[in-house]
Amino acid sequence: MSQLPPNEADKKTATRADLLNAVYESCKGLSRAQARDIFEMTLDEISAALVRGETVKLRSFGLFSVRAKRERIGRNPRTGIEVPIKPRRVLTFRPSPVLVALINGENAETAQELQD
Repeated sequence: MSQLPPNEADKKTATRADLLNAVYESCKGLSRAQARDIFEMTLDEISAALVRGETVKLRSFGLFSVRAKRERIGRNPRTGIEVPIKPRRVLTFRPSPVLVALINGENAETAQELQD
């Protein structure tokens, strides 16, 4: 049985509720309902832009885009049988250099210089 290092075992998933609470805490002049409405409108607008096929770029965070994948032939790895894969659209995310630098422990000023 392998054990994760202490910092790996303590990791938590940031949920919608956590993000909403962060918005509420950082904007003391807003009620919780107002903060929720602003948060939901933001997510709805990002979603709508992606559905329309637009790219969403959030400075110092990253780039969301929708990519069309063509029809192709795939293979079931268990049986080896070829199966057609239908064309579809997939969501991709490319983190900004600032976000990558912050994740790797570099300071914010160095990371921001990468963005400019």
